[in-house]
Amino acid sequence: MADRQQTDPAPQWWSRPEGTADSRRDGVPAPRPETRDGGGGEHGAEGDGAAGQAAPTQEAPAHEVRYDPWGAQPLQVVDRGRDRRGFRLWQVAALAAATALLAGGIGGYVGVLAERQSSTRLELPQAAVADKGRAPDSVAGIAATALPGVVTLHVRGAKSSGTGTGFVLDPQGHILTNNHVVADAKEIAVTFSTGESVTAELVGRDSGYDLAVVKVSGVRGLRPLSLGNSENVKVGDPVVAIGAPFDLSNTVTAGIISATGRPVTAGGDKGDGSDISYVDALQTDAPINPGNSGGPLLDARAHVVGINSAIRGADKDDPDRQGGSIGLGFAIPINQGKRVAEELIATGRATHPVIGVTLDMDYTGDGARVGDKGEDGKPSVTAGGPGARAGIRPGDVITKVDGQRVRGGDELIIKIRAHRPGDPLTLTVLRDGRERTLDVVLGSANGS
Repeated sequence: MADRQQTDPAPQWWSRPEGTADSRRDGVPAPRPETRDGGGGEHGAEGDGAAGQAAPTQEAPAHEVRYDPWGAQPLQVVDRGRDRRGFRLWQVAALAAATALLAGGIGGYVGVLAERQSSTRLELPQAAVADKGRAPDSVAGIAATALPGVVTLHVRGAKSSGTGTGFVLDPQGHILTNNHVVADAKEIAVTFSTGESVTAELVGRDSGYDLAVVKVSGVRGLRPLSLGNSENVKVGDPVVAIGAPFDLSNTVTAGIISATGRPVTAGGDKGDGSDISYVDALQTDAPINPGNSGGPLLDARAHVVGINSAIRGADKDDPDRQGGSIGLGFAIPINQGKRVAEELIATGRATHPVIGVTLDMDYTGDGARVGDKGEDGKPSVTAGGPGARAGIRPGDVITKVDGQRVRGGDELIIKIRAHRPGDPLTLTVLRDGRERTLDVVLGSANGS
């Protein structure tokens, strides 16, 4: 293929100086000279030198073809490979958009996968399952021991209904509770900690001690609670109360013994005093509320040391009076409860220890004053009774029982009822301004 050549003379300002070296780039061959006959051939080349190579000192012939920059195309075309140009702007934008779409798609897929996994396989850090056992003297250990023997009583009367608590005394199904829980009962239902409910019958009750015994029949696997000794209780001892406050069965609360020998009276709604109970109570700050009545107060060995019976709220005339626990709860000592329960199971009635005197309950001085006259004009000191045999006279003021001071008639009754009939007592009596000591053996009277 022949190259098209430009034969017009080159501009005068463009020429290669004489004697200068060929300035063509390496690899570009020199233009071939035309043959005289217009043909190309090996024998048509001028000069005796190498083909395409001019002598450095010889002037170029006038007809020599020179490169014309204004020509339509170069004389020679050199292939230097593919033109390597950089990315254009639209290519960069397209690549970025494609990358963003790909990244978004991958991210969305990963997010959906993570959400699905989180909704089905979410696992938060958690402690491993540990030993479920508890120390026997811990609150949990005491509760685990006692709960199977604690019951909830649902009582229906002629005009009202209520909830209380009790606990199993023996395998025969006897249950101890408060008298005020079952006093007007027509129907009694007992529910165990397992949820099993059965009917119960009243065995006996005593308003003076605020204690009662009911019995269930046909129940297997009864778990009687162990009875402790309230004489061993000291202030500060830890205790646990179990009951159904506000009908919330199997409620466990804990506290300490706040005081012992606290004289407490309860009842008196009838107005004639026949329903007043006198309790030489254990005081506790374990929360006790309505529905806890009749439930056990337990020591650190899960032994019953008291029967929860009363709470102290704000004064009745106080508009801000609280109906729940304020940390002043009172329990009947189990020693007293045990004796009364034994009598109620055996005979249906309980006996009260007495000294055979009538007290002046209107006396406001310190101590308990023996009245001048008894009921219905009878003598205030029963003839032949314990007090008369001990030398007590009308008008005497009893100030101490076994060395413990009493401040009123209620306290004297409470101190006496803390004992059994037949127990000996030492009374300190103030007579005519002089104190004297009298020994008395308690008598017995039937309770109500």
